[in-house]
Amino acid sequence: MLTLKLITEETERVIRGLEKKHFKGAKEAIDNVLAVDKKRREAQQELDKCLNEQKQLSAQIGKLMKEGKREEAEQTKASVADLKNKSKELEELMAKAQEEVTTLLCQIPNIPYDEVPEGATAEDNHVVKSNQKECNESDTVGNWTANPENGEAKLPHWELAKKYNLIDFDLGVKITGAGFPVYTGKGARLQRALINFFLDEARKSGYTEIMPPTVVNAASGYGTGQLPDKEGQMYHCELDDFYLIPTAEVPVTNIYRDVILDEKDLPIKNCAYTQCFRREAGSYGKDVRGLNRLHEFSKIEIVRIDKPEHSKESHKEMLEHVEGLLKKLELPYRILLLCGGDQSFTSAICYDFEVYSEAQKRWLEVSSVSNFDTYQANRLKCRYRRGDNKKIELCHTLNGSALALPRIVAAILENNQTEKGITIPKALIPYTGFDIID
Repeated sequence: MLTLKLITEETERVIRGLEKKHFKGAKEAIDNVLAVDKKRREAQQELDKCLNEQKQLSAQIGKLMKEGKREEAEQTKASVADLKNKSKELEELMAKAQEEVTTLLCQIPNIPYDEVPEGATAEDNHVVKSNQKECNESDTVGNWTANPENGEAKLPHWELAKKYNLIDFDLGVKITGAGFPVYTGKGARLQRALINFFLDEARKSGYTEIMPPTVVNAASGYGTGQLPDKEGQMYHCELDDFYLIPTAEVPVTNIYRDVILDEKDLPIKNCAYTQCFRREAGSYGKDVRGLNRLHEFSKIEIVRIDKPEHSKESHKEMLEHVEGLLKKLELPYRILLLCGGDQSFTSAICYDFEVYSEAQKRWLEVSSVSNFDTYQANRLKCRYRRGDNKKIELCHTLNGSALALPRIVAAILENNQTEKGITIPKALIPYTGFDIID
């Protein structure tokens, strides 16, 4: 969440940032936070005054008793008791105001960086790079024309999966429901190959592998911004009040909740393979067919914890890492800088990676790489001790998919199909143990 210091000292910048994110009622929301915080600060001042007066009067009681001024001493005691009661009321008022401030802050999204473009929807996102043709930063999704040189129209991946017995969508419906596919034979081996390939590449880039739980408590969901108000997007185990993770970002980032790190240990670089679970309520139609949108899927996540002055460099390195994976998989891809209105609630800046679906003739998102600035760290109380002066400051948190498997599998199947079968990218052959699916 945004810090009170930022809101207080740079109120107008915060409001402008929220408006760029198309957050309704931005000024009203910030005014409410400042008004409630003012009540808290006024109560704090009154409390300090009360406590100081208590201290002074308490010091007088013993002196009055020694001087034989018993009645005056008793009156002073009564005054101290009244002040104690008043102090308790003020403490309760402060606690209530602080709780209200926190509640209000949780409802306010992060503000985007200055380089984030204006825009309301995905149509306004900027294509900043593609391996298909040159493009300018001013190019948008709406006017982008894909031109992958990959032959004539091909079969979609759900037909290929059936043809080569790779994925059984109907069996998944029988066992669980729609959005829970069963991978079989070479389909399962392709999944495992991608997982191992992505983890090995992350390790080569200096990431430490984590194997976290795929079920988290509410505090973890709160720490990374999934809770409150977004619980409807997650599967909830009501009896134990646990949540199935939508991404490894949640458990891995929460490793550093309520932790003070040393500056010399930053940046921290972690990666994790997990199953991910998303309810995807309201999703339907051709855009969710096959592997396009699932309720359960595999994903490798990269997470960084960094100091503020280095986090932009970390973000750049993460983008290069994800792009390197797509190059090695020989897939047609593009990189988009998301506009303010299409960014997530918690991000300060986000780039999406998309691969081209040859059969569907459209781009599929396979990764989002985000810098959250101090937004998550403030919720997590994830801090670091700076250098020799031992000053404690909030960290920056970053994460990205590297990569999510379903649409990568879809793109490999569709873009690599030939008359003889589906060819495997050279980088994956050591992991699959086969070079073609036939």
